[in-house]
Amino acid sequence: MSDHADTSRSHAPAHPVSDAPPSSGLPENLVRNQPLVPPDSVSGRALVTVVAILTFLAALAAGTAQLVATASSNWTDTIAREATIQIKPDSRRDIEADIAQAAQIARAYPSIAGVDVMSRQEAERLLEPWLGKGVEFVELPVPRIIVLTLREGSATMVEDMGELRQQLSDSVPSATLDDHRNWIERLSAMAGTVVLVAIVIVALVLTAAALAIATTTRGAVASDREILDVLHFVGADDKFIAREYEMRFFKMGLRGGLWGSIAAVLFIVGAGLLSSWWRSSAGGDQLQALFGAFTMGWGGYASMFGVAAIVSVVTAVVSGFTVRRYLTRLQ
Repeated sequence: MSDHADTSRSHAPAHPVSDAPPSSGLPENLVRNQPLVPPDSVSGRALVTVVAILTFLAALAAGTAQLVATASSNWTDTIAREATIQIKPDSRRDIEADIAQAAQIARAYPSIAGVDVMSRQEAERLLEPWLGKGVEFVELPVPRIIVLTLREGSATMVEDMGELRQQLSDSVPSATLDDHRNWIERLSAMAGTVVLVAIVIVALVLTAAALAIATTTRGAVASDREILDVLHFVGADDKFIAREYEMRFFKMGLRGGLWGSIAAVLFIVGAGLLSSWWRSSAGGDQLQALFGAFTMGWGGYASMFGVAAIVSVVTAVVSGFTVRRYLTRLQ
């Protein structure tokens, strides 16, 4: 630029906004009380829609991970407090005598707080979700179940389970002890995998949002190039110009993020209602067993809206960085 331009820039006001009315020939963006970045445009509405869709996917992933983690924790807490003895029917042995002997052996251990022998009818009802109702179980070798309630905080839990397993193997060969350790490990691994996948999905969504924001910002800067050149020429501070874009894109990102998070919350709530309607069926039982009752508490919903906050901040940061790079090239 010329020396005259440099002198003008050094004495220009920090907020170069004209008092002239729109009819003075100045661009509408430079008229007093008008935003530097147009408040609404086709690209702006498209960005809000894209951000809403991406936020919906990210919030849904976060909510699903929270549901699975909560259900896994509930399952783990429940089955960790119980163990089961399964006694298979054997034509060479009296199953009722074996059940009584196994229950008597289990009651002798201090780490076992309760022993509940399930009747044959109760054992058959456990098979109904898989075999259906009305099935004749007379000819089927239905195992008998003894539920053991473990005493919380018992220091001899592991040793007692090992001794009980060995004693049952010696006294009741048809009995097997299951302390659910394998199930706990599988549930923990499954929950960890789901959470990891959700984190990856959120990261990918944020990356896609950043790329979309950068593209939209470059388009907005290109359309306002003449205005930015004038502002830069008369001495407008780069921070002031970038801040205007940051605030505008932050508002667009926040609006799209809130719409996406609200849609994800409504989806989770709707899924919970459908789960309650389907609860009477076998499929509904399995769905509820996996995700629980589709309730995750205020913390889960807060994490879904937290995604919207993160997206809005990313929108502001990326747009400001893009504008600053453009302004740097003008110098």
